[in-house]
Parts: sequence; structure tokens; C-alpha cells
Amino acid sequence: MLYQIYETQRSLMEPLTDFAQAAAKLYNNPLSPFGQNPFAQRVSAGYDLLYRLGKDYEKPQFNIHTVDIDGVDIAIQEKVEIEKPFCQLLRFKRFSDDTATLTRIKGQPAVLIVAPLSGHYATLLRDTVKTMLKDYKVYITDWKNARTVPLADGEFHLDDYVNYVQEFIRHLQGLYGNCHVISVCQPTVPVLAAVSLMASRGETTPLSMTMMGGPIDARKSPTAVNNLAMQRSYEWFENNVIFRVPSNFAGAGRRVYPGFLQHTGFVAMNPDRHAQSHYDYFKHLIQGDDVSVEAHRKFYDEYNAVLDMDADYYLETIKIVFQEFALVNGTWQVKSATGKLELVRPQDIKTTALFTVEGELDDISGSGQTEAAHKLCSQISVSKQKHLEAKGAGHYGIFSGRRWRDVVYPEVRDFITAHNNVPVRSASPAKPAPKAPPAAKKAAKPAAKAVSAKTPNRTAASVRKR
Repeated sequence: MLYQIYETQRSLMEPLTDFAQAAAKLYNNPLSPFGQNPFAQRVSAGYDLLYRLGKDYEKPQFNIHTVDIDGVDIAIQEKVEIEKPFCQLLRFKRFSDDTATLTRIKGQPAVLIVAPLSGHYATLLRDTVKTMLKDYKVYITDWKNARTVPLADGEFHLDDYVNYVQEFIRHLQGLYGNCHVISVCQPTVPVLAAVSLMASRGETTPLSMTMMGGPIDARKSPTAVNNLAMQRSYEWFENNVIFRVPSNFAGAGRRVYPGFLQHTGFVAMNPDRHAQSHYDYFKHLIQGDDVSVEAHRKFYDEYNAVLDMDADYYLETIKIVFQEFALVNGTWQVKSATGKLELVRPQDIKTTALFTVEGELDDISGSGQTEAAHKLCSQISVSKQKHLEAKGAGHYGIFSGRRWRDVVYPEVRDFITAHNNVPVRSASPAKPAPKAPPAAKKAAKPAAKAVSAKTPNRTAASVRKR
């Protein structure tokens, strides 16, 4: 019922936001009679802010059209490599007419970036993708808004997430021989499960996996996000945050955790900061500070765009990751694409190098939560393990912005280079992953602490080799 009420309210607000947008332009136009008023700029700023607060934010685009590689502009084509009901695998294909550059990029490794399915779209990792395109063939998981997925496409569980990741890894292995995997925040857990299951079956596993700011062991340095999940019962979440999609969407009737509720939670974590940000935006509009105005719009166009998550996936994540701690307790069983239950055993991973990254000021995944992966992956040799705590970086800073580009990414790049011990071949048709038989188909992240004083090769990033 709450979802229907929200949609009704949004529909009623739409004419008001349209009026506010038009009024803002009218008062901001010096050729308009309204623009001659001495208070016109303030009135325009007020209407503009009202429009920004009330408008509906659609899914953003990556809009990565070119990247600069050593002074050469490389054209980027975004294409859907694999289409799944709840996700599509995107590839950012690079083109160049510079022979030397083309030869170099053809020999670069393939990287699968597994984006979070925790409220925001994969475009939150735009900076991650753009930075890595200089050195890698980049693929990313682009998760779909559950309200757009018809009920006929079935349910989506945490097990399905794990199976999707395995299918994408196999696809890249079929194209290039092998690949590297990077997971940011929420997907660190299902990615570790996916690689563990592949190792247990004797399959070829990725050359390396980089895990950034994720709740591998949410018991360590719990944050406000962790505490909410741990202090409320499974039934509380099911009864209070799960609603059915209204009839005006393709996924009508699907049980979801709505994006607007998630957004409310995001804002509630730092209400004063957001209020100040909007007030600053109002002042910058009056002052004509176009740079600051555009920076604000760019950030909130991304931050305010949220998606619905399928209820089964969300509730299972709460239960398995934040209440039962099934991964670290060794009790997590995942149903494979063929319907077989398999125990997740990270200790079976032997050949995949492991790099964990945490932010010193991360208030989503606390200190030690991601680093816990090293203890679980006990059979990976010490020479293939590394941990980094990025000084001064919050949760978003470890994968976006200046600290990502200047501090974190160089370490990630060097780690991948050190463990890229397989010849990279040109893309060739990949063998499709085995499909599940019809009978098996389901029905229709506070501040981190500094690393040990014994840390070798200490830098501002506080790097440690394990």
C-alpha cells in the first residue's frame, strides 16, 4: 500500500516540479520581464532547488565516449554482452586508428567489475570504469531495477546472483583464457562465494580478485548499516520494508524493497550534510558559481537515482550476510544453476590472488570486514595476498574520485599486473554456460583503523603485503 501512496504523491508532485523548472528558467533569463526584478536570481534559485528536490531521477548513463591513453583519444562503445532477466553484462569496447595503441590495448587483460546491487545503479562506478579503461578490457554487471522485471521472468535470489557472477566469469575465460575480478561493497560476498564454488568443483578460477569495502565479516567494527541489519529480525524487514510493485510498472505485483525507501535511509544517515549541501547549492546559484552548481547536480543525479531490489534477494542478503554470518561460519550453501546445493568453501581457492581494500573513514563497511577474506582463503599463498587501507578515504573514496585515482588504483593496477600470469588472446566466441534443466528453474559498509606498525613499504595509503 505504501508504494501506491508514494506513486500517487509523486504523480501529484509532477506538475509542481514542472512549474518550478519553468519558473526557474523564466526568472533566470535576463531578456524576460521577470528577469529584470532585482530579486530574480534568488527567486530563480529557489524554484531551481524546489525542482531538484521534487523531480524524479531516472537511471543515469555511463556516458563514457572516449578515454585518453598516453595522449591518444580512444573511442568507447558501450554494448550489452549478455542479457539476463535481472542483469546485463556490459562491455566497454575500445577503438583506435593508432596502430601502436591498438596493438597495446589488444594485449591488455580483461577485468570483470561486479557492481553493487544495494540501491544505486552500476553507474555509481563510472569513475572506476573510466580509470580502468586505460589499462584493461572492462566489463561490468549492470543490475536492473526489479520493478521493470515482469513476474513471468521468475524470482531473484542471492543464489542467482552467485550463479550470474560465475556465468560472467566463464564467459570472459572463454574469450580471453582468463580474467581478473573486482567487487565493490555488497558483491564482495557473492563474488567470494562464486570463486569458492568454482574452485571446489575444480574449475579454472580468475587470476585475481580485488575486494573493496565489503561486508565479508560484518561482525568486525559494525557500522550503523550493520547494526540495523543485526538488531532487527528477519520478520521485521519482511513486514516493514517489502512491498509489491504498483500496476503502472512492468514488474507489477513483484515483491521488492523499494528504491524510495532505500534513498530515505541513505539521507537519514547524514541529514545535516545533505541539508547543508542543498543550501550551498542555493547560494552558488545566486552567486553564479557554475562549477559548484554543476558538481552538485552531477552528484545528486547519481545519488538520487535508486532502484528496487527483489525481495527474496534482499531478505536473503540480510539473513545470510548480516544475521547468520554464514560465509565466515562455513555454513552457507548455494543452489547452483542445475539445482544442486553446494557448500561455500573459500579455503578451496588456491590459484587466485587476493587483494582487499578498505577506506580509513568508511562508514558503510567497518575496519577489518573486507580484510577478513584473507583468513577465509587460507590456501592462497602469502605471496598472492595483499591488503590496503586508504588513508583519508571514505566508502566512496576507495572507488571514485581523487583518492581512488591517485592512491587506490595504482595499487590495484600493480597487483593485477603482478598476477597476470596467463597469455591474453584476442576475443573468440565463448562456450555458453550450462543451462539449468526446467525442473531446477525457480518460480515466476565508521572509520577504519591503521594497519599494523609492522607494515612494510609504508606509504600514505598504508599498504601491507600478507
